[in-house]
Amino acid sequence: MTSTAPETQRGQDAGDPLGEQPTSWQRRLRRFGHVPRPETSLRDRLDPPWTRPGRQVWSVLAIPPHVADRLVRWSGWGGPLLVTLVAGLLRFWRLDQPNAVIFDETYYAKDAWALVNQGYEGSWPKDVDKLILKDPSSVPIPTDPGYVVHPPVGKWIIGFGEQLFGFTPFGWRFMVAVLGTISVLLLCRIGRRLFRSTFLGCLAGLLLAVDGLHFVMSRTALLDLIVMFFVLAAFGCLVVDRDRSRRRLADTLPVDEEGVLRPDARIAETLRLGWRPWRLGAGVMLGLAFATKWNGLYVLAAFGLMTVLWDVGARRTAGAVRPYMAVLRRDLVPAFFSTVPVAILTYIVSWTGWIVTDKGYYRNWAATEGKGSSWSWLPDWLRSLWHYENQVYDFHVGLTSGHTYESNPWSWLVLGRPVSYFYEEQAGCKESSTGKCAAEVLAIGTPLLWWLACFALAYVVWRWLFRRDWRAGAIACGVAAGWVPWFFYQERTIFLFYAVVFVPFLCLAVTMLLGAIVGPAAGTGARADLGLTSKDPTGERRRTLGAIAAGVLVLLIIWNFIYFWPLYTGTSIPEDLWRDRMWLDTWV
Repeated sequence: MTSTAPETQRGQDAGDPLGEQPTSWQRRLRRFGHVPRPETSLRDRLDPPWTRPGRQVWSVLAIPPHVADRLVRWSGWGGPLLVTLVAGLLRFWRLDQPNAVIFDETYYAKDAWALVNQGYEGSWPKDVDKLILKDPSSVPIPTDPGYVVHPPVGKWIIGFGEQLFGFTPFGWRFMVAVLGTISVLLLCRIGRRLFRSTFLGCLAGLLLAVDGLHFVMSRTALLDLIVMFFVLAAFGCLVVDRDRSRRRLADTLPVDEEGVLRPDARIAETLRLGWRPWRLGAGVMLGLAFATKWNGLYVLAAFGLMTVLWDVGARRTAGAVRPYMAVLRRDLVPAFFSTVPVAILTYIVSWTGWIVTDKGYYRNWAATEGKGSSWSWLPDWLRSLWHYENQVYDFHVGLTSGHTYESNPWSWLVLGRPVSYFYEEQAGCKESSTGKCAAEVLAIGTPLLWWLACFALAYVVWRWLFRRDWRAGAIACGVAAGWVPWFFYQERTIFLFYAVVFVPFLCLAVTMLLGAIVGPAAGTGARADLGLTSKDPTGERRRTLGAIAAGVLVLLIIWNFIYFWPLYTGTSIPEDLWRDRMWLDTWV
């Protein structure tokens, strides 16, 4: 099903659009599994076609062709919306439970409530959580400013839910659950565009819907899922921008007498791709991610490099002799101004509530301690904000105090040390041999999904390096942007739930692996980039066995999610059953 031809190096010259003659490096890499690019038209390489379900499926279901065509058209949105509906029902079911302030909700729920009511975070008294749960209307919002170490966008979003549904667990979790649900829809549509397959797109979204870490974070008022949402939205914007810019290149290239699109070095190197609003949208989304937590800044850098390299690949495919120079002259400056300054401006605007008030923490620093600085020609609010940011940076890099649930990023993919958000023992449990029941909210991914993702990432990296598949490179970039930066701060106190930022890309990696297990449909001809064509007599048997294997893996992942459901939702179960789910000693 992953049958879209990967983008590779061109042939020996620009006049060889199919690249039948492999280059020297391609010949050397054959021992590692590299295969020359199949014969694909230049238009399909620039603007790959979408896969369609085979007629056999509709024949088995006794669906007439005209009805099948209509279902295919509707499935582009109908399938993703159906998966999203399932994800939403799961995430909103008993969202107010447990009726407690769990883990770091004690910071963000209260800061959000103060932010939406007075424009800045307050300094809350200790042990106020129980009073909030009992009667939130009796708890006054503190007017003294509070020292916070994260930008405000995520708290504004959480606060919007509190404005709608009150200062309650349901209120402060509502908007996070909304974004968690919408992110499933985004991944369905992104996966569909990435793989040119509605089925694979919906499969990616389904995997995200049943991932335990994404599920728990969608039901908890923390900031990391909000970062994930904006990162995923930015990635989607860049994928759409890639498609549109390549389509424009294809529409501009000349067509020969036989109606075949031909490369043109002059057009490929000089064409200006014009207004690219989707790239601008990506800049806004990345700015919002950065304005929620600072790790969004690393994603900005990684995605900025990725989209520039996509432009290089597009111009090379279109016939550019010097694609890097062409991108440097035509695309680099617009790409920079569409992302970096836009993200920075978005970040500054997100502090509007703090800027317009005179009571925020460090708000008046420039007029007091910072008075007489050599930068006094700048506005006071800007200098005060810069000082605040410096103090926050010092806090983050110096956060080395130990924590029970801290973990090293090396252990994240194997779920070495999950985080317990909530735990409660109940005595008098007759169903348990110990006489106790346990209720826990454990921030842990669906184990089978994450362990399969370890193999999927290896496959993705291999496919990127040796098959030159841009989709694999994009997925690897998304994982690396959310994961690799934490290796530079291993002395800092960090947690597994930070990994939720790259969970959608793990799901895309697993989807790509499952698509490879199934294999392309017989009859795909030159687009059979997994080595199967209509001339392969074992193709249908291979595909049937692959579909069974992939289906079993998906069902096992869904079963695994259901098995761990009590640990994701805080459902009380006998302690014996709770211990049965502690598969590793480090999970306790």
